[in-house]
Amino acid sequence: MAMFKRSNTSAKGFDWAGLGWLFLFFWYFSGITQLLILLTGTSGFSGFRQAFVMSTIWLAPMLLFPARTRLLAAVIGVVLWACSMASLGYFFIYQQEFSQSVIFIMFESNISEAGEYMTQYFAWWMVLAFLAHTAVAVLLWTRLRPVYLPRGKALLAATAILVGVIGYPLVKQTARTGSLAAGYEKFETRIEPAVPWQMLVAYRRYGETLASMQGMLDNASQVPPLHNLKDTMANQPATLVLVIGESTNRQRMSLYGYPRATTPELDKLKDQLAVFDNVITPRPYTIEALQQVLTFADEENPDLYLKTPSLVSMMKQAGYKTYWITNQQTMTKRNTMLTTFSEQADEQVYLNNNRNQNARQYDGDVLQPFSKALADGAPRKFIVVHLLGTHMSYQYRYPPSFDTFTDRQGVPPGVSDDQLPTYNSYDNAVRYNDFVVSSLIKDYAKTDPNGFLLYLSDHGEDVFDSPGHGTLGRNESKPTAPMYTIPFMAWASPKWRDSHDWNFAQDLQRPYSSSHLIHTWADLAGLSFDELDHSKSLVSASFKPRPLLIGNPYEREQRALIDFSLMKPKAAVAPAVVKQ
Repeated sequence: MAMFKRSNTSAKGFDWAGLGWLFLFFWYFSGITQLLILLTGTSGFSGFRQAFVMSTIWLAPMLLFPARTRLLAAVIGVVLWACSMASLGYFFIYQQEFSQSVIFIMFESNISEAGEYMTQYFAWWMVLAFLAHTAVAVLLWTRLRPVYLPRGKALLAATAILVGVIGYPLVKQTARTGSLAAGYEKFETRIEPAVPWQMLVAYRRYGETLASMQGMLDNASQVPPLHNLKDTMANQPATLVLVIGESTNRQRMSLYGYPRATTPELDKLKDQLAVFDNVITPRPYTIEALQQVLTFADEENPDLYLKTPSLVSMMKQAGYKTYWITNQQTMTKRNTMLTTFSEQADEQVYLNNNRNQNARQYDGDVLQPFSKALADGAPRKFIVVHLLGTHMSYQYRYPPSFDTFTDRQGVPPGVSDDQLPTYNSYDNAVRYNDFVVSSLIKDYAKTDPNGFLLYLSDHGEDVFDSPGHGTLGRNESKPTAPMYTIPFMAWASPKWRDSHDWNFAQDLQRPYSSSHLIHTWADLAGLSFDELDHSKSLVSASFKPRPLLIGNPYEREQRALIDFSLMKPKAAVAPAVVKQ
């Protein structure tokens, strides 16, 4: 050993090659999956970068105990290999990154369901890929050798690694957020792309989210049912569908007058649709908006979502079998409320298990489970389809075949060359959203249903639309019209039209907030109960125009709610001069 040590610290200096082999070995288990994710365009660079950084942590024990390099590397390597096999296999099957949602699926599935998944997705090439993955890991392990440093320098180097990779980022995030808990949560997000931390972090967050969700479900179960509920459709077969979009600003839809053909399929269906063109959302964020959209809460009574039934509970009380099909992330701390809404349904289908939203996830995935729900033999069905819509990052929301808008034709002159790719990708995402929503309508119509389908977006998005063309995304403290103007439309089957008043020509221009959707939905579905307020129903003869309030209702003392009707929403973009 002494001879090995002397050769390792010879005149040639420090054994950087040996250190490089050690790093490559530990990086391999996280890096290979992150590299595939990056090269396939499934997600961005951040996961690859963090896996690279986190892999250095394993160099610390190698420098502290060089005489046991092979043994320690083998023990650590087996753990990393097992975790990497799970994450790599998940990527092979779903083209998604392993996440907390996957842990949820694992623990919520039974052996029979697991067998069905294996049967459906197993392919022989995966066995070869796993064998190759393992073989490369073993080969790298055979190249490992001890890297010796004087004891003091080894201790200093190991400490520097731990401080640089763990200590400094944790302190930095804690200082930035102002709390140790918040800082630790941010730090977890940084280490999550690397194995085995992705498993440990996902499991811890799964338990935390499950406990929070269970508390919400327990509270919901204690909410009294609606009083004196009556259903004019009682005992009659009916299928009602609610499609919730994401981040789609109606000003970018040709259905609403936008010059680019971003909604060609819905345009063809326009004569069959009731298209309401003066509807806004109360909040520009999904969770906050849907707390009102799916309950009796609104800007003036924001806590009613805790005290009254949700839309799903209302439909269950009316005797409908309920379904929730979502392409949104669910099992995350941020989306606990969405998961709670979905868990109130009789059946749930969770399609998006990505670790973050900046990953390719196409809404076309909802079509198959939607068709399956339509085919269910239950005579009365209520189906919620929650889309990922046109959520950032827009280039991940549509397949290459929908990369339609690539030039300046139809783009306002104020949009810069740097902004143009983002502007175009948003329009492409709107066009793909048009394909998905129109496909849902067409698939629904094929079943010859007795019912209706209603589509709205949770909120809008400003993609260089507002004056100045400098705003991207959503910011409640600096509201612009595109953040709040949403599409709102309904399609009804011939059977439903024959037995219901479906003439809304006089209602299409009414100023309306989606926070009152539950009243409109009850009216459309033929439900009545004591809590129903017909003046808040967009399609009722008793409709009463109200101020269209937006803003955070819990910060009224710091920032008053805004009456959106006093703002001047930007009109549809005028056709731009086309450069030849």
